[in-house]
Amino acid sequence: MNYQQLGSQGPNVSSLGLGTMGMSDMYGPADRTESIATIHEALDQGITLLDTGDFYGMGHNEILVGEALKGRNRDRVQLSVKFGALRGPGPGEFHGYDSRPAAVRNFVAYSLKRLGVEYIDIYRPARLDPNVPIEDTIGAIAELIKQGYVRHIGLSEVGANTIRRAQAVHPIADLQIEYSLISRGIEREIIPTCRELGLGITAYGVLSRGLISGHWQKDSLPGDFRSRAPRFQATNLDTNLALVEKLRPLAITSGASVAQVAIAWVIARAAAQHVSVVPLVGARRRDRLRESLGALSVKLSQMQLAEIERAVPPDAAAGARYPDAQLAHLDSERPQ
Repeated sequence: MNYQQLGSQGPNVSSLGLGTMGMSDMYGPADRTESIATIHEALDQGITLLDTGDFYGMGHNEILVGEALKGRNRDRVQLSVKFGALRGPGPGEFHGYDSRPAAVRNFVAYSLKRLGVEYIDIYRPARLDPNVPIEDTIGAIAELIKQGYVRHIGLSEVGANTIRRAQAVHPIADLQIEYSLISRGIEREIIPTCRELGLGITAYGVLSRGLISGHWQKDSLPGDFRSRAPRFQATNLDTNLALVEKLRPLAITSGASVAQVAIAWVIARAAAQHVSVVPLVGARRRDRLRESLGALSVKLSQMQLAEIERAVPPDAAAGARYPDAQLAHLDSERPQ
């Protein structure tokens, strides 16, 4: 495992992080024992960055991560926590976001208790709250840093203007945002802004929710949130799976799996743009985690990168990355 500083202001983290959302939410039932075993193996293999959210399974995910961390050296783990999403008791029921300073303090209190820790390494609003100036939210987290409850501030799915406003209040460690072979919109303005201001990027969706993992089949769509995602719909799915098949022979000649090539591409592309990017993999099982870890040994040549670009050019994917109702909450998708 290699390690790097997350941007110019963030902590030193492993070059691959583990996203734990799927162990509690969004992807259907998960095996609790296997989930904890996967977290343990990630830690044993040198992964130090674990990403969660207080609304993943309405607190279930934080409790799960906290259980997995019992008996482990806390100082060797960086916990990244998102907050602010308002949920209801129904399946998939969301009611916007709350990033008021008082709400920030409330959310962090519950997260600390569920995780069983005294501080959170990176704390970030899950989305921009349109009713609260980002300066107020960042100021509230900065106060938590002074009090020792938080170490660093992060952002999630916000655009260049919001990044600049937040950075003017307090140094920001990183931006968490979707980035993959078929989600490259951040290259236009967001990555240059992060590079200029010294923010790192924790990239989720590097396998586009399994779509470009090489394991997905047209008849395998489960009854989870992907069934409503545009890229998994009808002819969109056919187009996107055809892109994956273009990657398969390239992966074979590289001695790697399609998933490993997709992750390695994110790492190589970040290096080419001189920005600190840590891919977050959402493995729920140890075998998938091992496959993802194998991507760290895949070194793509300039010729291979060019072949990948030809096989999957920018904007080749069919369908948006979220349904319209969710896209409306993404500051990162709004014209800046």
